[in-house]
Amino acid sequence: MPMVTGHMAHKRARLHLLLAVCSFLFLNGCAAVGMTLFGVGAGVATGTSVSYTLDGIAYRTFTASLPQVEGATRTALSRMGIRIEAIAKTEQGKALKATTSDREIEIELERVSSKTTRMRTVAKQGIFFKDRATATEIIMQTEKILGIG
Repeated sequence: MPMVTGHMAHKRARLHLLLAVCSFLFLNGCAAVGMTLFGVGAGVATGTSVSYTLDGIAYRTFTASLPQVEGATRTALSRMGIRIEAIAKTEQGKALKATTSDREIEIELERVSSKTTRMRTVAKQGIFFKDRATATEIIMQTEKILGIG
């Protein structure tokens, strides 16, 4: 076994410290995954049926036609005091852009079948932050207007 000098021991200690610090950088992502799983679990436990992506996008599929969901979404936004800026047809359905004083809201309505529509909602606050609570509330209000749940 080779002799370990003071200089080599110091290098080895620095390497171990560097490896420990690097491992903490990778563990940071575990918190986000855990929080996301907690959020999805909380949604299932409370019966909201809203799904989320890691980056704050909320989804919900309704057993209702595209025109019904679009009408309910417009009513929900109006009741919430959110102004619709634009509505466009897409290949799969409709896209709505809306704003509040400090948020930009994007809603995509995708026709899954003649009686089923998927809703994707994003509420952006600034460049990086996505407001999952507002996105969820838009879906919940739409659900309420449709008389589901």
